[in-house]
Amino acid sequence: MRMETMEFNLLQERWVRVRTQDCTVQEVSLTDALLHAHAYVDLAGEMPTQDAAMLRLLLAVLHTVFSRVDGNGVPAPFEEPRDALQRWGELWQLGHFPEQPIRDYLDKWQDRFWLFHPERPFWQVPEAKIGSPFGAKKLNGEVFESENKTSLFSACAGTGKESMDYPQAARWLVSLNNYDDAAAKKKAKDRPLPSMGPGWLGRIGVIYVKGSNLFETLMRNLMFLQDGGELWEPDVPCWELEDARSGERTEVACPDNFAELMTTQFRRILLERKENKVVGYTVLGGDFFDSKNAFAEPMTLWNKKEDKKTGLVYYNPQKHEMGKQLWREFSAISDRGGHKPGVIWWNTYLQGRKLLSRKEILQVCAVGVEYGAQSASMKDCYTDALSMNLELLNELGRTWQIRVDDEVNNCEQAAWIVGRLAQNLALAAGDKNDTGAEAARAQFYFAVDQPFRRWLQGIDPETDEPVEKAAEWQEQAYRLAAELGKQMVEQAGTAAFIGHRVPDKKNPEKSYLYTAPKAYNSFLYDLRKLYPKQDEGGTE
Repeated sequence: MRMETMEFNLLQERWVRVRTQDCTVQEVSLTDALLHAHAYVDLAGEMPTQDAAMLRLLLAVLHTVFSRVDGNGVPAPFEEPRDALQRWGELWQLGHFPEQPIRDYLDKWQDRFWLFHPERPFWQVPEAKIGSPFGAKKLNGEVFESENKTSLFSACAGTGKESMDYPQAARWLVSLNNYDDAAAKKKAKDRPLPSMGPGWLGRIGVIYVKGSNLFETLMRNLMFLQDGGELWEPDVPCWELEDARSGERTEVACPDNFAELMTTQFRRILLERKENKVVGYTVLGGDFFDSKNAFAEPMTLWNKKEDKKTGLVYYNPQKHEMGKQLWREFSAISDRGGHKPGVIWWNTYLQGRKLLSRKEILQVCAVGVEYGAQSASMKDCYTDALSMNLELLNELGRTWQIRVDDEVNNCEQAAWIVGRLAQNLALAAGDKNDTGAEAARAQFYFAVDQPFRRWLQGIDPETDEPVEKAAEWQEQAYRLAAELGKQMVEQAGTAAFIGHRVPDKKNPEKSYLYTAPKAYNSFLYDLRKLYPKQDEGGTE
């Protein structure tokens, strides 16, 4: 087979993995994924990161189509914000994406959706052939394996790591563009280039809203307006560019149109095929933009910063912390942290315009990755989801936002108290080098995780009273922490009950006696101070 042969058109071939209503996983074409989105529960790729990247690709197509034509395919570009809201509402009421406008658009651009093409292979550039070469195992995000180090345990083995079929390769191509590590080497010798960081989605804390089926998920993240209510600039997805961008590590302005943002080429990639299999690829650094105040990006948490020299406040994307439950990031999900994620703002905006119901339950999904040393390989993947009443996050829910944020902070304090109990018990047992505090805090978060989620989801801002609802949780949190503390003391052993004297670090002539009973009494005192009973002044 000549490498110039066009092969595997993504609009006709089956490659997008979806989960059906009976929980089976199927591969469908990109066209069918959109036209039958209402019949699928969700995307079902190999990894949550892959699904997040695929979601953005689907959104780019939908935004491009329906910002230009109405549901009947009649040209009707948005002229003012209310046009965008009306278009969104019509699609939402329809319950599925109209077929003709999508088919008309994709038919027009089908030549740009060949996985292999001599001039315009999808999401690739021929110029990347000079890039860093990698085998198929590096393309496969399930393997988590570098070219120089073999994983002890792997999801794939043998020939399964050395090659992959076209559908799988196409999915990982989309993922690689967004989540690639920084292992590729600079190739340009004639000019200085900035160092290459991970792909854009690997550098942010991805947040998106999930619906009851794929159609609803797409609609809830299909932002026809920018964060703040203004129209986007006209869409320019990567496949509509007259010439594919091929320059290595090119700094660009943060995209001002939705489709370009969703399809920015953060890497220059070229797949290598042999005997109807993808056996490797070459890659160069691609486009990048300044992440500071890049509020066009709607799918990330934001972290408030202050420049110490100028005193100016700015925001950077906030990555998810591995092992940290999403509800502990509540202040960043609401605008208590300073800037609400765009997709969260969009859903509250739609509810405020009565396009979403007042009793809407919002499911927020989070996806993140952790890279190893120098970001040269992917180390871990994070995913979590959180459900709550949408009204908690709108302008009228500010009192509730304060309450929920306070309870999250109280949980942080309770975890610290539990950790200190573990430290004191270790000292009482004579273990001066104990590292059990972190494990004890993790144990506490595990204990309160599901109860807190149920409490948060059960809040009805219209009928519940904030003080009473907070007191309900506080007593539950106190009980869970106290039960954990009791178990820790019971497991501390006889030596801890007898106790040990520990010299004062500042004054060696002094020492303090640590015993399990003393540690437990101190623990209960601090815990009840944090969570006082109602008749002790805990609520007003």
